[in-house]
Amino acid sequence: MAHVTLIGNLRQHTGGVMELDVDAASVRQLFTRLGERYPALAPHLQQGLAVAIDGQIYQDALLQEIGADSDVHILPQIAGG
Repeated sequence: MAHVTLIGNLRQHTGGVMELDVDAASVRQLFTRLGERYPALAPHLQQGLAVAIDGQIYQDALLQEIGADSDVHILPQIAGG
């Protein structure tokens, strides 16, 4: 299972949980499983979030694969300028 860390204000939608293990093969599947477990979080997962998988940051990550032992961080999308 991938180890997932929620960064920023996302934990307010999980009852304070900011780290958990989730069995998911892709970011899309991860977001689906997180939304099922924490319904209040689901709408926020659809709003431009960045995802770091094993240290690599992805802005549009839904199709990115997640390894069984990956370290995944979900954070507010990084704005450029």
